[in-house]
Amino acid sequence: MLNADYRALTVCSVYKAFSLVYAEKAEIVTIVENLYLRSVTRAYEVPSIIRLYRYVSVPFKNVMLNRHNIFKRDGGCCVYCGSREDLTLDHVIPRSRGGKSTWTNLVTACKKCNAKKGDYTPEEANMPLPYQPFKPSYVVFLRDFSGISDESWKPYLIHSDC
Repeated sequence: MLNADYRALTVCSVYKAFSLVYAEKAEIVTIVENLYLRSVTRAYEVPSIIRLYRYVSVPFKNVMLNRHNIFKRDGGCCVYCGSREDLTLDHVIPRSRGGKSTWTNLVTACKKCNAKKGDYTPEEANMPLPYQPFKPSYVVFLRDFSGISDESWKPYLIHSDC
């Protein structure tokens, strides 16, 4: 869903998008080819991107720090060994050493690697991180980690600064 100025607002369901278009609160920017919503008497094109007619003032959007979003950012695998089994969160700087639960201090780790690393830093445990953990911006999160790869969305997610 795009704001009136064509900046990305959010990802919504097809039914929410269709409802906004049908209620004349939004317009269809692009459709999903060869896919229709059907009623008893009509077939409607399925919107892929919609734009609201009225500008919605949105305070700064933030990606919520939670287990699910850390797993998404890290590709659903352990940053130390690449396993997708028994995943948990690891504090890069252990909490016992003052490490906080922040985007830049949490990574996805399997239980085996988390136990092996224990109360050490990655360097001390000889388990270097493949990249520095980071806090993704809202648009970067939508673009890179939402799991949706609709090519028609890319122009609206590249230059947006939400």
